[in-house]
Amino acid sequence: MEASERAAQIWSVLAWAATNRQVLTYKILGKLIGVPARGLGHLLEPIQSYCLVHDLPPLTILVVSEDDGLPSSGFTAAQDIPRNQLAVFQFNWLERGTPSPEDLAAAVAQRPSRPVATSGPAVPLVD
Repeated sequence: MEASERAAQIWSVLAWAATNRQVLTYKILGKLIGVPARGLGHLLEPIQSYCLVHDLPPLTILVVSEDDGLPSSGFTAAQDIPRNQLAVFQFNWLERGTPSPEDLAAAVAQRPSRPVATSGPAVPLVD
């Protein structure tokens, strides 16, 4: 399953959490979707990018660390966490609907949220 497909599933979980004015820890979200908490960053990126591209409240702000109750360093969509969490809670996510995996992937291509991996110069393969 591609990251954008998994992100579409996560979107639904976060939309439901927002409707109920809840935040989720990385650990809880990981358990809900069957992914280790440490593997969530690349799955949350399509959602963060989509929200930025479409000028929506930052839905991924609802995923926080157990330690300090804040999003991880990969969250770059907003600075004022309490104010933006409130904006997410007030938005009607269920009416908005879930974007398609293709739309989420396109948002990442348009506005990546994570550093793009770079490699050195291409080295030709020798037979």
